[in-house]
Amino acid sequence: MEKIALFVDVQNIYYTTKQAYQRHFDYQRFWNQATANREVVAACAYAIDKGDSKQRGFQDILRYIGFEVKLKPYIQRRDGTAKGDWDVGITLDVMELAEQVDVITLLSGDGDFDLLLAKVHQRYGVSTEVYGVPALTAPSLINASQRFIAIDDKLLL
Repeated sequence: MEKIALFVDVQNIYYTTKQAYQRHFDYQRFWNQATANREVVAACAYAIDKGDSKQRGFQDILRYIGFEVKLKPYIQRRDGTAKGDWDVGITLDVMELAEQVDVITLLSGDGDFDLLLAKVHQRYGVSTEVYGVPALTAPSLINASQRFIAIDDKLLL
């Protein structure tokens, strides 16, 4: 049985599915699809915490499904822009777990992860999968993965 580690860029998935489809991502359906006949070694969902009850409810759902939810506080700058980026945290966790699994599955459309996927495949021989909204996933990320799975109606609420 293949060993898998799942890494979810929650903000990226939220905004890309909202922009492309005006719908929400179905994390339970994703879990069922991605983990079928596989042993889950780790499953991390990286999110920004604004501290509201609706968001806490969503985080509880992710935990119930099987994800470890990692949170960073929401930071609003003086100029009105917001900061909340998990790229380094995701990268560190992927590198730490790559030797323990056969498959790294990343949910994100962020092209910044292309080098990461190429490196773990090259260094550890791990297979990489990316789930993303086709029109909003960086081509470099798609090309860096061994398998791209389009987020479409089957993975939406």
